[in-house]
Amino acid sequence: MPRLEELANVALRVPSILVLDLLYKCDIEGLTEHLKAKNEDMLFKYKYVIWNLYYIGHVVNLVVLILPLRHIVTLYLHILAAMLLYMGHQISKDYVREELQFGYEGAVYLNSLAFNRFVSALTSQIILSTLCAFLMKTRKVWIFSAHMLPLLARLCTIPHATLLLVNTFSMGLTGAGIAVFLLSHLFVPYGLARAAYSELLQLEVIDLYRLMAVGISLWTQFAVPVLFSVFWFVLFVVQLGSDISSGNLSTSHQGIIFFLVSECCATPYSLLGLTFVVSYLALGLLNLCKFYLGGYAAVQNENVMHRGVTEGVTLLLLALQTGLLDMQSLQRTFLLSIILFIVVTSTLQSMIEITDPVILSLGASRNRSLWKHFRGLSMCLLLLVFPIFMAYKISQFFHMDFWLLILVSSCMLTSLQVTGTMLIYSLFMVELFRSDPIESLDEVIYWVNAVSRVLEFMVALCVVAYGTWESLFGEWSWMGASVIIIHSYFNVWLRAQSGWKSFLLRQEAAKKINSLPKATTEQLERHNDVCSICFQEMNSAVITYCGHFFHGNCLRKWLYVQETCPMCHQAVRAKVADNSHSTGEAPPVATPQNAPDLAEQEDSNVPNEQNGTETVLEDQRVEDENENDQSGENKMDSRGLRFSSSGEFVEVSNCG
Repeated sequence: MPRLEELANVALRVPSILVLDLLYKCDIEGLTEHLKAKNEDMLFKYKYVIWNLYYIGHVVNLVVLILPLRHIVTLYLHILAAMLLYMGHQISKDYVREELQFGYEGAVYLNSLAFNRFVSALTSQIILSTLCAFLMKTRKVWIFSAHMLPLLARLCTIPHATLLLVNTFSMGLTGAGIAVFLLSHLFVPYGLARAAYSELLQLEVIDLYRLMAVGISLWTQFAVPVLFSVFWFVLFVVQLGSDISSGNLSTSHQGIIFFLVSECCATPYSLLGLTFVVSYLALGLLNLCKFYLGGYAAVQNENVMHRGVTEGVTLLLLALQTGLLDMQSLQRTFLLSIILFIVVTSTLQSMIEITDPVILSLGASRNRSLWKHFRGLSMCLLLLVFPIFMAYKISQFFHMDFWLLILVSSCMLTSLQVTGTMLIYSLFMVELFRSDPIESLDEVIYWVNAVSRVLEFMVALCVVAYGTWESLFGEWSWMGASVIIIHSYFNVWLRAQSGWKSFLLRQEAAKKINSLPKATTEQLERHNDVCSICFQEMNSAVITYCGHFFHGNCLRKWLYVQETCPMCHQAVRAKVADNSHSTGEAPPVATPQNAPDLAEQEDSNVPNEQNGTETVLEDQRVEDENENDQSGENKMDSRGLRFSSSGEFVEVSNCG
């Protein structure tokens, strides 16, 4: 039953939105201009009545739209009962007309044709009366049997002239019953409004959080996305059927889908429905991509940014900014095709964000499943070729200008990102078949990603520049200005800030690595251990000032994220070269206690690992003590570092 209630909750609200959509399309001003009256006073009254009916229609449908489900069911049951009563009176009216045409006034059971006509009409009337009683949940069937009076009069052999009066009387009797029913329930809307007002007073909606909770509850209760999606599909099917029946469509018509879709987004209600439809289609496509790459388990891991919301919001904002609703049919078709092109590009970008970590993890983890590699590479190939195909079609379909050039270039950037991902994957696979690892692999990966990010940043900057130019010297609007501001912050400022911060971190890490002393062969033999980061043997290593040995590349990757030693979590800083460095001597360090011979004294120039915390430089110790709190925080953070699929360290949250 819950499923049935959910279905009814959507299906019974769709007619209200359809009526609102029709009312929005009505040209009331054009209708009132063609009115004719005896004088201006009567014309004014006609216009007044029409406009009031127009507004009342909006209010009634909005009220029906937000009614609780049980009240909507009751309303539809009464409407259905009224329609059945109307059908009953139509059957009686047709029966009386046929009797008058037949001209037989004797007993109906004496004539076979009259008897057959009477039995079929009586059967229909009994069924209708029974259905009305069933819908109204009562056993008093006679209440809904007024339309059977002409049949009873004919059974009593009343003259034909009197049958017309009996039929009129039965219709008046039914109308009087309906009027009494409406008068007895005249204050039901007032009672519902009062109950709703009491509910609002009990909620005491004062703070923003409670107001948001009420809004989310109503959003879920009314199933707004599903409701408007179903409404749009119904509108699309009706429009398609109407065009097919009128012969407006032809198989050779290009862009027929865009034309039909544009016809179904001519009002705010249909535009909102198209927004939710696009959102659901994008969600389905992204889930299909997840399922193809990782199976059913990957679909369960939902990402807020991969739920199709971005695509739907993009469509809505672009439609409002460009004034899509105010355009003619042909102009709206062309503009909508460009907007949908942008939405598809955004969907492809989300698919790249899903595919990128999967294909890189396959290369970095040395997974030997050929089927997984095939799925990842085939998805990358699709994301490489399809944006190029889209850019070609859009350039053939529209006249190329600067704005369209930006759109095509952003589409080509999608293919460029996939190319970078496949290049990094190829490097991982090459390293898999090598006996020794590639020393500068992380640098190559960084610069491949950097080129892609720089090109994305340049395209975003061009969009902002062109949008600002259009706002200053073209048509200015608050919507356009807000979109430019949001785009500038998220796609320009945050990207520039993140890229510059990453570049500075890499520079600082390289400076620190170059300032650290390199371990000699004797020290590596005496150390006789693996790198604490990658757990591989060390043929070459650097020594931190706290006395720990690491691969230079491993420590560099660590310092890209953290500024502390991976072992003791003391801050690692770049040291300025002094006179001792210029003469080729090691920097002076504290001599370890109980040094028995000269060899150990020479080795004391490099910090001893076992007594590392006691043999640090005095100035290093002072700086570490001054930043004790920062080291403690970094210690907590560095324990949450993990290797990413691209071979770099990333921070993960500590659970518990």
